[in-house]
Amino acid sequence: MRALYLSTRLAGTDGVSLETAKVAAVLEDLGFETVYCAGELDADGPPGELIPAMHFDHHPAADLGRRAFGGDRPDPALEDDIHRQAAELRAELDRVVDRVRPDLLVMQNIWAIPMQLPLAEAAAGLVADRGLPCLSHEHDYYWERSRFTTNRIPEFLDTYFPFDAPRVRHLCINSLARRELYDRRGLRATVVPNVFDFDTPAPGIDGYNHDLRREIGIEPSQRLFLQPTRVVPRKGIELAIDLLAELADERDVLVITHQAGDEGRGYLDRLRDHATARKVHMRHVADRIAERRGTRDGRKVYSLWDIYPHADFVTYPSLYEGFGNALVECVYFRKPALVNRYSVYVADIAPRGFDFVECDRRVGPGHARAVARLLDDPDERRRVCDANWKLGAEHFSYRALRRLLEAELRALGVVW
Repeated sequence: MRALYLSTRLAGTDGVSLETAKVAAVLEDLGFETVYCAGELDADGPPGELIPAMHFDHHPAADLGRRAFGGDRPDPALEDDIHRQAAELRAELDRVVDRVRPDLLVMQNIWAIPMQLPLAEAAAGLVADRGLPCLSHEHDYYWERSRFTTNRIPEFLDTYFPFDAPRVRHLCINSLARRELYDRRGLRATVVPNVFDFDTPAPGIDGYNHDLRREIGIEPSQRLFLQPTRVVPRKGIELAIDLLAELADERDVLVITHQAGDEGRGYLDRLRDHATARKVHMRHVADRIAERRGTRDGRKVYSLWDIYPHADFVTYPSLYEGFGNALVECVYFRKPALVNRYSVYVADIAPRGFDFVECDRRVGPGHARAVARLLDDPDERRRVCDANWKLGAEHFSYRALRRLLEAELRALGVVW
């Protein structure tokens, strides 16, 4: 049995690529061989078919996107140009399917967010004509992004984002998206949350990462508060600074791991000013954290999973998340956390019974007292983290994902 995964990009550490790898691992355990097909692939990733024209940055596709979602003048040639590019991509996809001969197609976000309009149409034609069973994994929908609200192609979007056919099963990442999909399109979807391999023990401190604290300037006596996210406004990192200000303990350092700049560096500058004003020690260590262990500019760099074992506490004050990959990661590493009650957390994570310090867009003395109790009482911290880990293993593990995928394959009539 062979599963062919189609996406604009299956490379690096973006959410779609990471979750694709998890789905692939579970399907491999069920007996499916993995083949990737995308506009960008990792050199050391699964076997793949590289088609540069599938990438969302490919010039013709990017130009069509600008025409579809920018400006207010009529563009009568737009849809014809999309169809023309789609026909070219369809020919490429047909050649791949003929070579690979897949038993299952897995669309990764192709029919969810309209960053590659011709590819969505080409993939739809492929599925409709070939009749292959298809899982459509939809990580975010166009109506969730303000930049796609005004457009010249409303009928096209309603046809292909997402595309529906008799042998297509839709997988979305949270229950709010599932409800919105049904309300807008009358389509039913299965919620597939972010997951981790809870059956594999989390890595700890070893010969490579034992010196991480020293290398990023954290003293043994200091407490490391980990903010394991990108530096963008929706992550609410100012709330993490407010927490440390309320704790008012000189030992505490907020460590931010990921790059700034996706939406400009102004937010990082504002965070630095806020930390200074509130007398909070903050380190932005993105230059020392990479996708993999190695060196950069002659200095040792660490993976994100190298820093988790050193963390005393995790801050996750996001204002919005599609699900919460880093929060599940925190549970996997058995770390206590502060969580802002963003909408998907309230709908899909909190009802499972997890025990976090929760806030609602503000942090005050009560939150600081709750965090201090966990930091000062190792037995209570262990109890909370172990209980959270058990809930994570039950609801957000590869085993949970396997149960979901098995049900979807049965619904498609796929025998493995």
